[in-house]
Amino acid sequence: MTDSVRLAKRLAEIVPCSRREAELYIAGGWVSVDGQTVEEPQFMVAEQRVELHPEATLTPVTPVTMMLNQVAEADAQHPPSADTRMADDHTGVHLLKQHFVKLTQYLPLQAGASGLTVHTQDWKVARKLSDDAATIEQEYVVEVKGELIEDGLKRLNHGLSFNGKALPPMKVSWQSESRLRFAFKGVQPGQIVHMCQSVGLQVQSMKRLRIGRLAMGKIPPGQWRYLAGYERF
Repeated sequence: MTDSVRLAKRLAEIVPCSRREAELYIAGGWVSVDGQTVEEPQFMVAEQRVELHPEATLTPVTPVTMMLNQVAEADAQHPPSADTRMADDHTGVHLLKQHFVKLTQYLPLQAGASGLTVHTQDWKVARKLSDDAATIEQEYVVEVKGELIEDGLKRLNHGLSFNGKALPPMKVSWQSESRLRFAFKGVQPGQIVHMCQSVGLQVQSMKRLRIGRLAMGKIPPGQWRYLAGYERF
């Protein structure tokens, strides 16, 4: 019987490379044990087959950001997971278990809404979404019913108040007979429902399509993709 050793040690002997380099290869998802990817350098191996991917690099694992098409709150909520990544994620990011550790959601949806949400490990993205929350434009499509009061659309664009304060001008337009498009900054919880009720409309559903410069695009409901390195909010 061969004594068990840490995977990092076995890989360092096989390649060969330093123990630190072995740990980077393993953490980067480039090492398999009997055909299964293992990302833990301390994983114990004995006589199993250990292989290094031919395209392996020593680039340290960097924090990631994920864009999720979240289902409405009335349904069960599921954060991003390995099996809900969209099939045609164009970013080409190598999926790792570490990418799902300490993911934090920023700019939450309006209550009851579905659509684009952002989950990140990256402190730079987190700071952008936190510090600039009041100036990042968000776009919602809202299904409504009821009869719009006179000058209701004009008031939606400018003339309403919320929580005792006048709302700034925003862009609200009809997309169809029952669908409104809202594009505005400094979104507050409950604001869209309140605005619609103020002009005689009841909200049936809401979906966020865009945050800043980034639109949800073709991400299927309940699925996600990585934020590409060149994309900015």
